[in-house]
Amino acid sequence: MKLIAAVLCLALPSFAAEKAKNWTPPAAKIHAQVMAEEIMAAHPELLSITFHGVPPGLDNVYTMFAGSYLDRIGNPDDPDDIDVITKGITIVDPRWHRTKDPVKKFVMMLPLRDAQGENVGLLVIAYKLPSPSAKSEVEFFAVSSALRDQIAKRIASYADLFKPAAQFKAEK
Repeated sequence: MKLIAAVLCLALPSFAAEKAKNWTPPAAKIHAQVMAEEIMAAHPELLSITFHGVPPGLDNVYTMFAGSYLDRIGNPDDPDDIDVITKGITIVDPRWHRTKDPVKKFVMMLPLRDAQGENVGLLVIAYKLPSPSAKSEVEFFAVSSALRDQIAKRIASYADLFKPAAQFKAEK
C-alpha cells in the first residue's frame, strides 16, 4: 500500500505541471489540420508544422489550432508566438545550445497569411538537421517564406481554416 501511495505522489506533480488546454478542437477535422497533414506528407525535410492564432468567436485566446503534434492542439501559445501574431514579426531560431531538444532542428516562426496577404496568425515550421532544404539562416528564411506563401494561396479567409474539412472540400 505504501508503494502505491509513493508512486501516486510521484506521478501527481507531472500532471499538475502539464499546461491546461485553452481551446478544444471540434470533433470533425478542420481544414487547417488537413493542410498540416498534406504539408507534412509533401515535405519529408520537416520535423513539424503548426498553425496558431485565436479561434473564431474567442478573444485573446492564443492557441495552437492545427499541426503535426496532435497532442499539443489547444495548448496556450507562448509569448514569442503571440509576438509573431500581434506584431507580424518573423523569428529565426537555429536552436543552438538547446540541451533539452531531443532532436536537432531549425525552427522558423512566421506570420501566417491569407490569400489577400493579410497576417492572420502564426505558422511554425521545424526542419530536421541536417536539412536538404537549407544550410544558413538566410536559406531557412527563404524556403520557409516560400512555403508560407504557397500555403497562403489556400487560405481564402482565416475562418476557412476552422471549417470542417468535408464542408470546405464541398464548397470548393
